[in-house]
Order: sequence, then C-alpha cells, then structure tokens
Amino acid sequence: MKRASPNPETQALLERLKVSFANIGLLELALTHRSFGAEHNERLEFLGDTVLNLAVSRMLYVALPNMPEGDLSRVRANLVKQDTLFRLALDLQLSTLIRLGEGEMKSGGQKRPSILADVLEALIGAVFLDAGYEVAEALVFRLFEPIEINPGMQAASKDPKTELQEWLQAKRFKLPIYRVVGTLGAAHQQTFDVECEVPELALIERGIGGSRRAAEQVAAQAMLQAIQEMKP
Repeated sequence: MKRASPNPETQALLERLKVSFANIGLLELALTHRSFGAEHNERLEFLGDTVLNLAVSRMLYVALPNMPEGDLSRVRANLVKQDTLFRLALDLQLSTLIRLGEGEMKSGGQKRPSILADVLEALIGAVFLDAGYEVAEALVFRLFEPIEINPGMQAASKDPKTELQEWLQAKRFKLPIYRVVGTLGAAHQQTFDVECEVPELALIERGIGGSRRAAEQVAAQAMLQAIQEMKP
C-alpha cells in the first residue's frame, strides 16, 4: 500500500487538492473501495465525515453570524449531502482514480454518486491523519470556496426518496421499485445493496448502505442524478 512517491495521475490529484502527503499510502487507501480488497477506505471515510462537518460548521459560523442554530444545521446538511460531495468529487476527477473490484467496475461504480462522495470524505480523513486538522480544514475551505455562503442560501432539501417520489408523481409515473439485490457481512453488521427501478424511464440505479433504508436513499439519489443527466 505504501509507495515512496505518487504516480503521475496521483500527483495531478495532489496538485488539484493543493496538498502533499508524507505517507502516500494514506492517499492510496482513501482511493480504495471495499470491493477492491480487505484494506479499504471506510475507516478514513468515517474520519473525513467528522472533519468535514466540523470544518463546514466553522465556515458557516463565521460567514453567517446572525443565523440561528437550527438554520445553520439545515444549511450545513445541504452542503455536506451526497449530491454536493458527488459534484465536488467530479470536479476533482476522482472517478478515474478510484480503485474498485472487477464487479463494481463493470456495474459503473466509478460514476456512482455514493462511491464518489465517500471517496472525497476518505480523502479529507487521509489529509487529517497525515497533516493534522488545520491542513484538512483548509482543504475543506478550498473545496467549498466556489459556493457562495450567504443568509439566503438554501437549507437542506427533502430526502432523496421523497424527492424522487414527488417528481414521479408530478409526471404521473408509477412509484419507484426498490429491491435488495445483495447483502454483505455478518447479521449484526450487514451492508445492503439495493436497486431502484423506474420502469417508465427504463432506468435502474443501485445504492449501498448500512441498512435497507439507507441503501434505498442512496439508490434514490443515484436515480435523481440519472434523471438530471437525461434532461436536455
């Protein structure tokens, strides 16, 4: 997992992130999905999620001094949601660098919003471990710099399943079909793989989560993204 220096593709990513690594193995681990092998990025993702929330909280606290706590929480939820992180990951061109297992690669895992969002969080966690909180916070601030923070910005929207259902109902389409297509792990710590199908659009998207409900939300978000990409 460890390497003395990054390869050209990884070096280009470091330049986009504007960071360096003393332990390049942490960066490689952050880019490794669980389908690739026993060593993967989920623990780094856990760390990165915490760092991300703290950094964004501070950013909002400074930028929106008159906003009450409840509104700050809702704005933060909108900034750190999967769709936002997915778009930031695309801007960083992470899809070409993720290390996936063969099956996940064939099923389009490199473009799956949940995987890309998780990798971005894992990268933040890796920077935190390698260089400390201040460097990781600075990275988060740079990532969100293009987003204008102002008192009128949108708070958190509906959850993906609700948003998808309402969109389909407005089009007079049938409700989406959710199916569990696989489970991994012991009974007390299972990971669910769920399909979301919209027959009228001939679309099927997948989501993975620690519960069936969480996986359905991820699949619904992927479906919303697919629908968005279909619009002219």
